[in-house]
Order: sequence, then C-alpha cells, then structure tokens
Amino acid sequence: MRSDVMKKGLERAPHRALLFGCGVSRAEMDKPFIGVATAFGDVVPGHIGMRDLERHIERGIYAGGGAAFFFGVMAICDGLAMGHRGMHYSLASRELVADTVESMAEAHAFDGLVLLTDCDKITPGMLMAAARLDIPAIVITAGPMMAGRSNAAARRLAELSAQFAQDGDETMAATAQRLAAGHTIYGDAYYAAAWRRKDLITDEQLDVIERAACPGAGSCQGMYTANTMACLTEAMGMSLPGCATAPAVGAEKRRMAYDTGERLMAMVREDLKPRQIMTQAAFRNAIRVDNALGGSTNTVLHLPAIAHEAGVHVPIEWFDEISREIPHIANMLPGPTARHAMEDLDYAGGIPAVLARLQAALEDHPTAGGLREREIADGGRVLDDEVIRPLDRPYHAEGGMAILKGNLAPDGCVVKSSAVAEEMRRFAGTARVFDSEEAATEAILGRQIEAGQVVVIRYEGPKGGPGMREMLYPTSLISGMGLNKQVALITDGRFSGATIGLSLGHISPEAAQGGPIALVQEGDEIAIDVDTRTIELRVPDAELAKRRAAWKRPEPKIKTGYLARYASLVTSASTGGIVRPLDEFGGVPPQ
Repeated sequence: MRSDVMKKGLERAPHRALLFGCGVSRAEMDKPFIGVATAFGDVVPGHIGMRDLERHIERGIYAGGGAAFFFGVMAICDGLAMGHRGMHYSLASRELVADTVESMAEAHAFDGLVLLTDCDKITPGMLMAAARLDIPAIVITAGPMMAGRSNAAARRLAELSAQFAQDGDETMAATAQRLAAGHTIYGDAYYAAAWRRKDLITDEQLDVIERAACPGAGSCQGMYTANTMACLTEAMGMSLPGCATAPAVGAEKRRMAYDTGERLMAMVREDLKPRQIMTQAAFRNAIRVDNALGGSTNTVLHLPAIAHEAGVHVPIEWFDEISREIPHIANMLPGPTARHAMEDLDYAGGIPAVLARLQAALEDHPTAGGLREREIADGGRVLDDEVIRPLDRPYHAEGGMAILKGNLAPDGCVVKSSAVAEEMRRFAGTARVFDSEEAATEAILGRQIEAGQVVVIRYEGPKGGPGMREMLYPTSLISGMGLNKQVALITDGRFSGATIGLSLGHISPEAAQGGPIALVQEGDEIAIDVDTRTIELRVPDAELAKRRAAWKRPEPKIKTGYLARYASLVTSASTGGIVRPLDEFGGVPPQ
C-alpha cells in the first residue's frame, strides 16, 4: 500500500503516534488509507448537502475494507461571484482545487481517493488532480437541484408570454410561459431582473421568481456547466452509472454515495487508475455526450485541461468534428425553447440512456464502476422519447456547439450553436467595443446597444481578465431586453451554460496576448457564419498592420496575490487555459 510509507516500520513510530492521535485504531493501520476530498460549504447551493453524503461514502469505504480520511477543498459559486471582482477567481480556482487534492494525497500517501464535488470548476479541478496523481480514484457529484415551483405570479407571466409572442420574441415567450406554469430554474432570475428594469413585472413578482428559482440543495437545474461536467464525468467513466442526474435531495444519491465508497475499495484492489479510464476514447465519448445534450461551452476549457493532466491531447477541433456527427437530441434548459430540467433527464434514463442512443458512435473503454462503456450503453433504457429523442428525430441535426475560426480568431472560438436562432446563424454587424464586462453591461442597461451591432468584450481572457470571467450578465441582459435576434456578442472571456443567442467566447488569441480582437475599433464590420464556422473582421490587412504597430500591451488589471501569479503562467483558452511551469516556457512567462 502507498500508505505503508508512513505507517510501517520502526522509524515510522512518530507517524503512527500522530495517526493514533487522530483516533485511528490499531486495526485501521492495516487497511488502505482512503482520502475523501469534500467540497462541502455553506455558500454554494450545490455543496450544502454534502455533509449527508459524506456519511454514506464513509460507510461504503469501511464496508469495502478501507479507512476513510476526509479533507476539505475550496468551492466557489459562479453565480454568487458573477458581476464583480469575485468572478476573476472562478476559473483560476480550478487550479487551486487540483493542487489541493494533489498536495493532500501526496503528503499523506493515500491509497485511493473519493472526490465529492458538484459545481462548475470544482469537478474539473478534481478530475485534473485524479489524472495527475494516477492513483485509484472515483468521483461522486452531489446531484442537481430540483426545479422550482410557484404560480404566484402566473397571471402576469401569462400576459407577458403573450406580449413577447406578439413581438416575435419566441425565447422570452417560451420562458414566460414556463414560469406562468410554475416551472422555475436559477437562470430565470436573470431574465426577471431584465423584465423588472423594463417595468414589465413588479417588485413583488420579481421577488416571487427569485424565491422560487433555487428551492434547495443541488447544482442549478439546467444543463449549465456544473451539470454538463457531471454528465461528462459519468460519460468518461469516472463516476458510477446514473450519478450525474440523480437529484441531490433523493435517497438514490445517498445509496450512490455508499456504492461509490465501496466501489473505490474494489478499484484499489484491482489497481484501476484514472489514466486507464480517461483515454482518448473516453474524452471523445464525453464530447459526443456534450454535443447530444447541448452542454455548456465551458467544457471546451475543462476537457482539454483534464486531458493534459492525463497525458492525452484533446484539440478543440474535436468538438467541432464531433458536433457535425452527433445530433442534438436532448433539449435541456436553459435552451431558448427548452422545458426539460435535469430531473426530467434522470427520469428519462439519465446518461446510460443517452449512451444507448449514441451506442453506434461510442468507443469502448474501462470505467470506474467496473463495466465497460459499451456495457453501460447496452444496459441503458430511454424512458421518454421526447426528453432523449431518437437520432433520426433530433432537435438539431448537428450537436450543441461549434468552433469558429477566421482572422478575428485564428486559434478558434466557441459558440453554443443549439442556442442560436436560425435567423442569427449568419450575421454581420458593426462593432461596439468594450474593454471590460462592466463597461459593456453599463452600455446595455443604458440602452446604448442597437439592432445590427456586435458587442465586443475584450481583455477578459485567462491572462487579461485575469481569470476569464463569465459574461452571463451581458448575454442575459441582451436576451431579456429583446435583442437576442438582433445583436451578437463576442469576447475573449467565456460564458455560462445559461448563455443563449449568437454569443461567441474564448476568442483566441486573447486581447492581452495581442490577438486580433485587441485591434477591433468602433464601427468595424464583423461577419459571423455558424454554418461555415467562420468569423471575420472586415478590415483591410494594411489597416490591421497599422493598428498592430500602434498597439501597446496594457498594464495588468491585478498585480498582486494569487491572480497575478496565475496570469503570469496561464495559457490560451484554445489550450484549456491551463497553468504550466515556467520551465515549459524556457523560464519566461507566456506573453
């Protein structure tokens, strides 16, 4: 056992003394030591219920013959960090999560790991650590939140839906209609705030929606980043079948916690390690599921970063190639016309059912649960053909995302194509340029953005942000103010899984690295074509050369603390925004 290095031999008497001081029994000294990384906290809805799951994980570990040792891992709620300085820390915290798990596992020579996680950056951070350490490890995601229920403002919302429909705004009409029926999710609070600003609802009606949107523990109910990553973790085989969609508040999630602890002990005996599971095939299967579900574009950051730790190369081109092959078969909220929440996907058969639909395209590989990927797909059963449609009757013929390239994004950018209105898939407009999210938000709220414009938000990439903030405020405000089919938004920042409309993120290279987005000026024409995967800045090359000669790298926005160190080492979004040691850059930080 790895743990023998600190508990066996005469010279380890002081180590044993410390372990005895922790309450470890003599009998436990002969068992495998299992670290349980728990991201429990009081400030993240997806994580507040983890104390209960910890008990069941512990029971499973002891039933399997191990000794459990819990340690804490940080967790940032993207929603609470949104729109202020806190969002700079969100993506950057992924590295801290990975480093914490690595440090604890190596310092205490654990024989295996159970990784209890749920929300946006915590799940990929833990997977990065598992791949880096390559000791037996299994993930359990704490589960999605149930949808909210309230019809207190039903009459006004029904009227609002009819008004939106009359105005031709199908997205807002469908959202208001769903809310009128009493079906609420977290992202509705953003739309409600925009409606209140336009005096379409009252303060009291806004309060009703706010209170109903998040009824309790769990990751936000739609196919946002947290639930997308939970689904892809299961699709890769790093959590047990059914784990991703089992609701946070259900008894099934408790049973799954017990089974996860017990299964980890079998993995220790089998010496089944993450790199045997997270192969190229596993990552490609994850991308297939991602496209079938219309998942968050943040996976274009996270999967390559996890793969890097596993020694696997996952180019962003894979996302686009697979998108052209895999149809979008699950129209999950917060999609523009969606009505299905995570609980509906669970009742329809969960990820095993999605794998069953995709079976002909899947590649086989081992999974943490002991079955192979194709065996899980064989056992999957679709229980609702409308939630998980057949391949010959998809919601969209292509998958949920697309990678675009052109002179404005030579290294690529990403769009959630399943959330783009048909009439916006080909768009040309004039640039409105902002050097921060705050400046863009102020302009949108001040009604300074007009139809036919492209909102450009730059210096928000991994280095320039620093931390590559989510642009959910600007995108949701554009939608909430009825401009979703008239205005595009591009940024070197990133988006939430809630983003809808023609919103392109991860523009690479980013502005802070001197990418072409840094050269855009007010009034420039920008052309976007989702179908041909192109994004072009229609400015003569000679003019761009002149602008480049005059461009100067701006002063860093943050010069001290963790974010300053992060910014000096982080790479482009096109490579997953990973942090590399200085020696990989010849001792010079990347520019």
